[in-house]
Amino acid sequence: MLEILMAGGWAMAPILFCSAIALAIVLERFWTLRRSSVLPPGLGQEVRDWARKGQLDPKHLETLASGSPLGELLASALVVRDRSRDIIKERLEDTGRHVAHRMERYLNTLGTIALIGPLLGLFGTVIGLIRMFLDVMRGGVGDPMKMAGGIGEALICTATGLVVAIPAYVLHRYFRSKVAGYCVDMEKEAIALLDDLTFGTPGAPATPRPRRTPAAG
Repeated sequence: MLEILMAGGWAMAPILFCSAIALAIVLERFWTLRRSSVLPPGLGQEVRDWARKGQLDPKHLETLASGSPLGELLASALVVRDRSRDIIKERLEDTGRHVAHRMERYLNTLGTIALIGPLLGLFGTVIGLIRMFLDVMRGGVGDPMKMAGGIGEALICTATGLVVAIPAYVLHRYFRSKVAGYCVDMEKEAIALLDDLTFGTPGAPATPRPRRTPAAG
């Protein structure tokens, strides 16, 4: 295998560099985007229970926000739980955009590698063919080994570029889909908490919020 890679010439260097980056991103995203890490089981119901019981001290909220992306989203609503529904919803939307952006971290880089992998392979192909033609111009076509070296270099670069690009593209689409699914699930949990904060516990009469009296002028 090492001999084959070396036969691809110096154009293999950027392809191998991209493959190393892609591998690191894939491993990191697989670990970070575990469902148990993003959406801890039962967390949404537990947070709603906390809200009903009033267990919402600042330290509790800080621990919730640092525990998981879902916890961060729900904690953002609890911080402004005494405000109007529109304000709570706006805070959820703002925090949700930040959480989704962090879950998509490095995916643009992975998509770029999937895009440029075949181009780097094509670049190596062109370099190999140029070298083959130069060898033919200097020594003629009497020695087929000179042509074989350039053709081999071209084919190795092309194949390696595709080997890097195809898995990178598939995994890029997979992680994008996974993040989109997580966002839908987190939105459901956020709506459930929003309803609890503004309408009270389902099945129980909603407690009216006290009106603020205007300050005397």
